[in-house]
Amino acid sequence: MSKVNEAARILEALGLPKAQTNERSALTLLALAGVKPRTAWTKAAQPLLRTVDIMEFMRRVYRKDYAPNSRETIRRSTLHQFIEARIVDLNPDEPDRPTNSGNNRYALTDAALRVLRAHGSPQFDRAVSAFISEQGRLQDLYRRRRSMTMVSVTLPSGKEIALSPGRHNNLQRAVIEQFGPRFAPGARLLYLGDTARKHVVFEERLLRRFGIAITEHDKLPDVVLHHVRSNWVYFIEAVVSHGPVNPIRKAMFEGMLAKSKAEPIFVSAFTDRNAFRRWLPDIAWETEVWIASDPDHLIHFNGHKFLGPHSDAQT
Repeated sequence: MSKVNEAARILEALGLPKAQTNERSALTLLALAGVKPRTAWTKAAQPLLRTVDIMEFMRRVYRKDYAPNSRETIRRSTLHQFIEARIVDLNPDEPDRPTNSGNNRYALTDAALRVLRAHGSPQFDRAVSAFISEQGRLQDLYRRRRSMTMVSVTLPSGKEIALSPGRHNNLQRAVIEQFGPRFAPGARLLYLGDTARKHVVFEERLLRRFGIAITEHDKLPDVVLHHVRSNWVYFIEAVVSHGPVNPIRKAMFEGMLAKSKAEPIFVSAFTDRNAFRRWLPDIAWETEVWIASDPDHLIHFNGHKFLGPHSDAQT
């Protein structure tokens, strides 16, 4: 097995995420240990290296010539994670050195060095276990961080689910927990997407029963609600990075609902008025706009259907 493959296996054993067990990360580890193709792991060292020194070692020893602009990738996508995993120390020679300094230097920690020097020996598994017991697994740390930032959503049924973190899913939560009870009370959730996991709720059988033709799931809006008593179906787009219900999107939704007996309501949801203003020119007529920062109100995109005085009795 080549030294690069062995280095990748060491990183995997230490609990690094998959993205930090690739060739770039393996070569970085070899450079930080001063291990060449014929160097025994027992001879691993702790040289103090800059990112440019690491890249020069890769080029000179392993004939891997990364472009100069790859330096930032190595720093952000490998060295940063090595520091978090306690494999590497940043500036052990001068801890007060500014983090944006061009003279930042990296060196293996004593704990990581012990693991590397034990590779290939009966003591390796014990060294890995000791390292993990003391330092923990970086992938476990990332998993805990992710679970702490998940977006918790209470569905109309009362069931709680977790969506991946992000502004889009925060807005979807507002649609379900604030828009739904106000403007579709008692409605059933038929579909809910997730920016990371695609379909969180997907009641395909019910969607088809209501005559909603599904050929590609990605054509569905972010949220689909069905109000049984009125037989209204709500197609709701949570607008953060992608656009609202524009004329093209509306025509596509109408095509999906061509055989449905349910009456459609198309809604574009926004976090605040500034976001709404950005997308205002794209919004289709005969659709609705809901703004999470003003949850008690709707904006109706066509006037004559809703034209009338706003008396106190009506508000």
